[in-house]
Amino acid sequence: MSSHPNQTTTAADLRAVVEAIRDRERFLVTTHENPDGDALGSLLASHLALVALGKDSVMFLAGAAPLPGEYHFLPLDSLQRELPADAAERTLLAVDCAAETRLGADPLALHHAPFTLNVDHHHDNSRFGDVNLVDSAASSTGEVLRDVFRELDVELTPELAEPLYVALVTDTGRFQYANTTPKALRLAAELVDAGADVHKVFQGVYESVQFAKLKLLARALERAQVYEGGGLVVSYLLRDDFAEVGAVEPYSEGIIEFLRAVEGADMAALIREPPRGGSPARRISLRASHDELDVSAIARACGGGGHRQAAGFSSDDSIDEITDFLRREFVAATIARPTG
Repeated sequence: MSSHPNQTTTAADLRAVVEAIRDRERFLVTTHENPDGDALGSLLASHLALVALGKDSVMFLAGAAPLPGEYHFLPLDSLQRELPADAAERTLLAVDCAAETRLGADPLALHHAPFTLNVDHHHDNSRFGDVNLVDSAASSTGEVLRDVFRELDVELTPELAEPLYVALVTDTGRFQYANTTPKALRLAAELVDAGADVHKVFQGVYESVQFAKLKLLARALERAQVYEGGGLVVSYLLRDDFAEVGAVEPYSEGIIEFLRAVEGADMAALIREPPRGGSPARRISLRASHDELDVSAIARACGGGGHRQAAGFSSDDSIDEITDFLRREFVAATIARPTG
C-alpha cells in the first residue's frame, strides 16, 4: 500500500475498518508507549465508541510509566497496563501508532491478536495491521476516528466528543501548527457543539503543570544551546534530573516546544535520559518550525519516525555524539531543502 494514500484509497480503507468493526465483537484497544494527547484521546474515544456499539472492549497500554499528569482528567480508570488473559481472542485496534515497535518493547498485544486494525495519521506508518486506515492529511488520529464513528452511526455524545477534542487540540498545538486545516477547525466546532468542554480541557492540559515539571523545564532551558547560526536548538535532561526534582518521565512531555519557539530556530531537539530503572537508551524528540524541514527523515535514520514536523528516536550514543549527529543531519537537510 502506498505510504501516501490518495483519497480513493483512504475511502476504501475507511470502509474496510468500518466493516471489520461491525463484524467483530471483542476488542483490545491500544496506542503507542509514552502516549500524548492524541494517543490517549483516541484510545478513550475508540473504547467509548465500541461500548456504544455494544462491543466488548478493553483498553490496554504497554509499559509501566505513569500517564502524563495533564491527562488525568480523562476517565481512564479502566485502562489496563497488563495484557489481559484473553488477548488472543480479541481484535486489536491500534490507534495513533506509526509502527508495531511503538506498541512497547515487546509488542505482545500484536503477537497475540488474531486480527489487527491500524488507524493512524503518521505519514510513515508501517502498515502493520491486517487492515490499515492511515490518513496522512488528517490533523490527528482523533480526526480520522471521527470519520470512522460517523460511518458506524455512533452518536457523538459529550463523553465521546471530549477525548476527540483533546486529540485534536493537542496534535494541532492549540490550532497553531501547519496541520490546522479547515476540516480540523470544522471538527473542533462540531465537537464543541456536541458538548466538549473547551475550558475544562484547556485547564487540564495546559494549566495543571506540576511544580516538578517546571523544575525539569528550567534545567532543559538552562542547558539549551544554539548551533548552525541559530537554526538548531538542542538541550538535554540527565537521568538524575528526574530524581533530583521529583519528576517522572512523562513530565518531559512538551518541554521541546519551548525550544522550538526560539526566534530563528528551524529545528529543535531534546535529548533525555529516562529515569533510573527505565530503558538505558537515550530518547530524542525532534521538532521543526515549518513543513519544509522533514524531521521524521532524520528520526528514521536511527530507527525512529513520526511526522514531518514532530518525530523522535532512541540511541545508545552519548549526548555529545547525538548532538554531533543532529548537527550533521540538520546541515544536510538544510542544504537539500528546495528553494523557490
